[in-house]
Amino acid sequence: MGADMGWVHRLKERLPKALYELMELAYSWIAYRKLLAAAREFQPDVIYERYNLYLLSGAMLKRKLKIPFLLEVNAPLVFERSQHSGGLSLRGLAKWAERRAWRSADFVLPVTNVLAEHVAAYDVPAERIQVIPNGINKAHFAIAPAAAQAKADLGLSDKLVLGFTGFVRDWHGVDRVINWMASAAAPRHVHLLMVGDGPERAALEAQASRLGLSERVRFTGVVHRDEVPSYVAAFDIALQPAVVPYASPLKLMEYLALGKAVIAPNSPNLREVLTDGTNAWLFDASEPLKFEAGLSSLCNDAELRHKLEAGALATIDRLELTWLSNAKRVVALAQRSAVADAPI
Repeated sequence: MGADMGWVHRLKERLPKALYELMELAYSWIAYRKLLAAAREFQPDVIYERYNLYLLSGAMLKRKLKIPFLLEVNAPLVFERSQHSGGLSLRGLAKWAERRAWRSADFVLPVTNVLAEHVAAYDVPAERIQVIPNGINKAHFAIAPAAAQAKADLGLSDKLVLGFTGFVRDWHGVDRVINWMASAAAPRHVHLLMVGDGPERAALEAQASRLGLSERVRFTGVVHRDEVPSYVAAFDIALQPAVVPYASPLKLMEYLALGKAVIAPNSPNLREVLTDGTNAWLFDASEPLKFEAGLSSLCNDAELRHKLEAGALATIDRLELTWLSNAKRVVALAQRSAVADAPI
């Protein structure tokens, strides 16, 4: 949860950045040897890997075994790591590794069309780029209680519940929600339910205390995965206050699966799933106070919330945003690759 992760974390803190990055690349050989041993026993038909920077073991195994290699991409990690965590020391090497991994795959599977543009920029042919958004397990969320029961279980029956799930960081903008709750625009019965934890928790709790909102802001801390649907079911308004421009947020899929009125930035990657006024309230993140105005509108318009709830609930089936649908697409792509690679 962002804390000390043991000896690897300590090693990273002590080594020169360039040396650590070289060690990341060198680990590809160790991972390759382990994968090769496993593959000789398991005899796979396809390699499916989630992309990580400097990890080339999947590409190496494809070259050795000559079987299809599908690569899931959740972020352009050269770009992302250049912006965060002190940046990259060996940026040229990192770009080479990213290009090598992406171009080695039979199919690259970015989670949004925006991310697909990053992949295409490395000269990956368009026919080998297949966008597959993140999804949900419908059965997992089918067990969630009705909203009224979920609220009652949490002692929130008389509250209008704003909810957020996941690992909260400063860029998520939850501090804006708390400031808005302290304003005259916010109804007095609004309650903020934060399902999860993260490095920003202490600051947000301190902010709520300063503003006299401690009784109206609740953090659950880390909860078991099986408990998440019961918490999300209690939301009246589901919060996606900010998003990185290429992401396919898992929390968003969960909000939609439970038919919640979503408020989110009007960004291209989210518009691949969300339509303003149909299954979400989309605000212009570049304009001050548009998010807060959206919160006020949603809180004061129950009819609008119900409309967005219905639209959200229909979105999962309409766009087939489930892991089962994703798995079927992956299998079909693997079969296409196997046919293409078959000897004549």
